Amino acid sequence: MRGRSSSVGCLLLLFCSLMIGGAAGLRICSYNIQRFNTTKAADYRVMHTLTKIVSRCDICVLQEVVDPELKAVKALVASLNRYASTLSSRTKTDSNPERFLLWLSTHLVKQLGQHQYEGKAFVRPPFAVHFSCNKTDIKEFVLVPLHSDPDQAVQEIDWLYDVFEEVSTKWNNTNVMFLGDFHAGCAYVTRNDKKKIRLFTNSNFSWLIGDREDTTVTDTTSCPYDRIVVHGQSFLKAIRPFSGKVFNFGKEFRLRQSKVGGLTKHLPIPLPQKT
Repeated sequence: MRGRSSSVGCLLLLFCSLMIGGAAGLRICSYNIQRFNTTKAADYRVMHTLTKIVSRCDICVLQEVVDPELKAVKALVASLNRYASTLSSRTKTDSNPERFLLWLSTHLVKQLGQHQYEGKAFVRPPFAVHFSCNKTDIKEFVLVPLHSDPDQAVQEIDWLYDVFEEVSTKWNNTNVMFLGDFHAGCAYVTRNDKKKIRLFTNSNFSWLIGDREDTTVTDTTSCPYDRIVVHGQSFLKAIRPFSGKVFNFGKEFRLRQSKVGGLTKHLPIPLPQKT
C-alpha cells in the first residue's frame, strides 16, 4: 500500500504566515482538493465547506482542479467575490488533465507575473507566480506549487531545485516558497531518499512542515505528504514562528468523517486563524 490514504480520506489545509508588524499576517495556504470538478461544484455542502476554507487565506493554492470547461472554477469564483484567481495550463500527460488554481486577496496582494515551468519531465509541471505585498517584511516573493507524481516523488522534489534556479533568475528574487502535495513521506520518500533531494541537502532551504506531521485525515495513515519549503534566511525570518501547520477543517467545522472524505484525501496546510 506504500502508505496511501484511503479513498474516504481528506488532505489537510497547510498554512504559513508572513509577518505584518503585530497583525495577523499574510495567510498562505495549500490544499489538494482531490479532483475538483463540476460534480463537486454541484454539491452545496462541498462548496460551502470549500468556501469557508479558502476564505481563511489571503493566498490559496488549490491542486487537482480537473475542470476542462472551468464551470466548477466559475462557481467557486462566484462565491469568493473579493478574490482574484490565476490558473495554470493543463497538464498534458494525464488522461484527466489537472490545473493549479491560485486565489489571492486583491486588497493585500498583487500578482506581478507567472511562469509555467517546462524543464524537467514533471508529470504535473510546477507553476510559478510572482507576488508583491507592501504590508509584509518581504515585499516580493515567488510561490511555486507542486503536486508530485507519487511514483517519481523523489525525482520531482529534487527537480524543484532546478525550478528554483530558473524562477529566481527570471525575476531576480530568491524569496521562493514551494508548497503542495509532494508525497514527501511514508514509502514515497524515505530517510535514505532525502540524500538524493537537493531541497533537503542544501541548508538554504527550510521545511516548515515536519516529518512527524500528518497531512491526511484518515485513521489508517499518518504521512506528511503535503509540505511548505522556503528558500533563504530572510524569507524564513519573515515567517511567523511555528505558523506552518495543518488545518483540520473536519474538527474545526464539526463535520462527520464521511463529509470530510467527500471533499478530498488531504488536509489543507494553512496559517493562523483570521482575527
